[in-house]
Amino acid sequence: MDTNKPLEPPSEFIIKVQDINDNAPEFVDGPYHATVPEMSVVGTFVTKVTATDADDPVYGNSAKLVYSILEGQPYFSIEPHTAIIKTALPNMDREAKEEYFVVIQAKDMGGHMGGLSGTTTVTITLTDVNDNPPKFAQSKCHYPLDFETKKSYTLKVEAANIHIDPRFISGGPFKDTATVKIVVEDADEPPVFSSPTYLLEVHENAAINSVIGQVTAHDPDVSSSPIRFSIDRHTDLERQFNINAEDGKITLATPLDRETNMWHNITIVSKYTSHMLAGWPLCVAVLDLFIAVKTCIFWLFFMIVSAVDKDDPKNGHYFLYSLLPEMVNNPNFTIKKNEDNTLSILAKHNGFSRQKQEVYLLPIIISDSGNPPMSSTSTLTIRVCGCSSDGIVQSCNVEAYVLPIGLSMGALIAILACIILLLVIVVLFVTLRRHKNEPLIIKDDEDVRENIIRYDDEGGGEEDTEAFDIATLQNPDGINGFLPRKDIKPDLQFMPRQGLAPVPNGVDVDEFINVRLHEADNDPTAPPYDSIQIYGYEGRGSAAGSLSSLESSASDSDQNFDYLSEWGPRFKRLGELYSVGESDKET
Repeated sequence: MDTNKPLEPPSEFIIKVQDINDNAPEFVDGPYHATVPEMSVVGTFVTKVTATDADDPVYGNSAKLVYSILEGQPYFSIEPHTAIIKTALPNMDREAKEEYFVVIQAKDMGGHMGGLSGTTTVTITLTDVNDNPPKFAQSKCHYPLDFETKKSYTLKVEAANIHIDPRFISGGPFKDTATVKIVVEDADEPPVFSSPTYLLEVHENAAINSVIGQVTAHDPDVSSSPIRFSIDRHTDLERQFNINAEDGKITLATPLDRETNMWHNITIVSKYTSHMLAGWPLCVAVLDLFIAVKTCIFWLFFMIVSAVDKDDPKNGHYFLYSLLPEMVNNPNFTIKKNEDNTLSILAKHNGFSRQKQEVYLLPIIISDSGNPPMSSTSTLTIRVCGCSSDGIVQSCNVEAYVLPIGLSMGALIAILACIILLLVIVVLFVTLRRHKNEPLIIKDDEDVRENIIRYDDEGGGEEDTEAFDIATLQNPDGINGFLPRKDIKPDLQFMPRQGLAPVPNGVDVDEFINVRLHEADNDPTAPPYDSIQIYGYEGRGSAAGSLSSLESSASDSDQNFDYLSEWGPRFKRLGELYSVGESDKET
């Protein structure tokens, strides 16, 4: 501090920063694309990939990379240290699979746990080699020859030598040609019907032997032999139809009933020799006699509608008509623009039926030619009207139609009987509910007796009858129907009563009964005595206890019946009755 000079000379320190593994490997040139010939042997070189690591390659293993395949086995393999990709499966066929997607991983720290990693993709394509011989798509061509269409064919065949020895090239040409003529011979063919299917419609009241239709067929051979027709009777077991063997006209042999069978499927056989024949299906539909209502539409084939626009454009009105997008494929109607700015509604078919649908709605979009164009949607109502056989409209109102229900008279009677039976069951049920007996319930509050209600239901079955043996309540002495009384005479001895004085004539009956009742109450020796009935089981658990005054040491005068009021309303009433009786005795 005094001289301002350092005590020691300055020192120099070198600080070296050591590397840590903080950078993951990266494939700078990825993703990669490579090719390899198909059918290559195992170990064929495909390509090489390279990854870089920014860590120090000298210090530690932070930059020591190891390569592996994450996706692409078992077709390819990679060298762990050189990153060279090779084929690992022999005979890989390009025609089976042409392109492969391989995922390569590079991991530092020598591939040990805790190292960082990076990935890249390699798309490997198999190149074609000449490993397949030529093949025809069809080894043998099948071409049906028809004598009636073409009787002969001429072919020119050439044979050539494509591998020519140069020493003999001057002796050429090394090829030759030949002409082959193929003649088609005629063969008998079965007859051919003029229509693929036949559908005949006939009313069920058609007359016998009436013509209901006709079939035609021809011989495709050049000879054009005459055709004869017949019906396969296995398809017409009831012989309801006949056919003319010469001209193919079909007639009825028996009457037809639509309610019995509305469709008949028969087979027509045509032949011109004993072994050249053909069978063809024919369907006969029996129409109901009651369907006689025809339908028509005013605009069955043509109807014109027009539009009005309140605007007044300079060049006049020009309308565009179109159907809604969901109505473009309408199976019943279509529209057509006319030159006079009107619209024609056309029916796509005839034979509209009021039974199926009476009213059709056809929404139409109308647009003008203004700027911007304006549009609106109007719905055209098309009604199917009834008409005569001449097509003259008779009525467009709602009518009742007689439709065939296909039920016989027996079926209608059975349905009616079921309805009547159902109504009878309902009436009986209502009647029984009204006449149901009321339960026997005593509603008199003054009646203190127990109510006995009898039920017809005996309970849950045999188990209920065996659950309690009622014999324990029966006195053995009363099994035979005789139950003797066991009267107990009083222990006290009373003097015999004096003879009763005769009652004078004209005495009051009420007074006489009261006098005799008073004498009987005060004379214990007078019958009847108090009776004790012995039961084998008197029950237990009663809160009231025993109600009997028999064998009681106290006399009637000592009894107090006030406690009966504590047992409920009915016992309270009983106590009042006994209290009244005691008060009567005192008076």
